Order: sequence, then structure tokens, then C-alpha cells
Amino acid sequence: MEDRCMPVVIALWALVPMVLLTGCAKHADFVEVRDQLSTISRSQEQDHQRVDAVLRRLESVERVKDTDPGRQRIDEVVARLQKIETRLAKLEETAGQPAPKVDPAFSEPRVLKPVKPALSAEPGTAIATAPGITPTSAFNLAYNDYLNGKYELAVAGFQRFVKDFSGTSLTPNAQYWLGESYYNLKDYGRAIQTFEYLVAEYPGNEKVPASLYKLGLATAETGDLVKSRKSLKRVLEEFPASDESKLAKNKLAEIR
Repeated sequence: MEDRCMPVVIALWALVPMVLLTGCAKHADFVEVRDQLSTISRSQEQDHQRVDAVLRRLESVERVKDTDPGRQRIDEVVARLQKIETRLAKLEETAGQPAPKVDPAFSEPRVLKPVKPALSAEPGTAIATAPGITPTSAFNLAYNDYLNGKYELAVAGFQRFVKDFSGTSLTPNAQYWLGESYYNLKDYGRAIQTFEYLVAEYPGNEKVPASLYKLGLATAETGDLVKSRKSLKRVLEEFPASDESKLAKNKLAEIR
């Protein structure tokens, strides 16, 4: 507005001396020109005031925008949402990972009466009992795995047998061959626990001499020679006519 009015003002002021010099203008003309100049000046001043008011308004709006509490709260909420999204992403990654496999360690029992061995097989080796299967067929399946050197499968089979057919006449045999399977896997801790359980729970069973002998071997493998000699002597004293008696005598001669 100011740029457009300035040329007009300058031109009008330039006409004043010309009118005075030429003397061609009347006094009324001079007054008219003076009034027009005053009007234009007032218009310019008003324009300046309007522009200043608009600028002040813009500055006020910018200050309110920068210091608006509502805007700050929005920024805080956005920041919190971002943190929550990050935590959820970490939780999803964690949930997608497989749970660690737990294989509880078996230690030698420290009580007088052996604890019954756990029946959980190694991961991936457990087998389910088929519907309608008999104790004899279940025992034979596990025993065939043992004879074929598939000791892990034998462990799973005998464990399943002991769990499903615990009250049958084949249960002591299943316990014995379960101990033998552990022994062949060099899992002497579980073998010891299994043989001790059989001797304590089935003292009159025909597998007791063999269990005592293998108990002597297993404890020797762990370095417990005192316990090994004790088990082997029991074979000689309690079952002198058994096939394991001679084997126990030879083993005792080795570890003296």
C-alpha cells in the first residue's frame, strides 16, 4: 500500500511549486491539493497501523502455539505411545522364542530308602502307549529296543511301561532293564537310582542279584568304591549260588 501511494504523493507535492510559480492556480485549487495530500498521508498512517496490528497478531499466535500446554501434553502422549510400542515389540520377540528345555539332574539318593525313579523320558524319545496294548507287548517293544542298542528308545519304553503297568509281574523286570539302559547310556546316576529302587521295593525278586551287581559297577564308575564294594559283597553273601556271585568276586578283586 505504501509503495503504491508514494509516487502519487511525490507527484502532487511536485505540482505545488509549479502552481505557485506559474500563478495559474487559484487559491481554492491550492487548498484542494493540500487537502488531498493530507488525506493520503492519513491513509498511509492507517495502513501502517493495520500492518503493525497484523504482525503483532501473528507473533502472538506463534507464541501461543509454542507454549500451548495442550500441545505439550500431546507430545508427551506420543512419546509414551512410542515407548509402549517398543516394549510390546520386545515382548513379542521374547514370546516367539522357544522355552528352554529342562533336564533335571539325578543325584545319588541320600536317604536309606531309595526314591522311585522319575518317569519322564528325554525330550523327543517318549512314546505313547497304543490303545489296547497289553503289558507283555509293551514290555517286548521296549526290550527289543534295548537288544538292538536303541537305549534311548528303551528308556522311554520301560518308563512308559512302569507308568502304565506298575502293578504287573513284569514291573520289576522293566525296572531292571530301565537301569541297564541308563547304564549303557553311561547315565550312572539314574542307573544307580533305578537299581536301588528295585532292590528296596522288590527284595525277593529274581532280578535283585543282578541289580546289586550292576549297582556295584555303576557306583565304581562314579568313583564311590566304598559303596561299590558294599553292593558286590552283598551279592556274595546273600546270593552265593547266583550267576552274578562269581562276577562280583572278580570285580571285588579288581577294585581292592
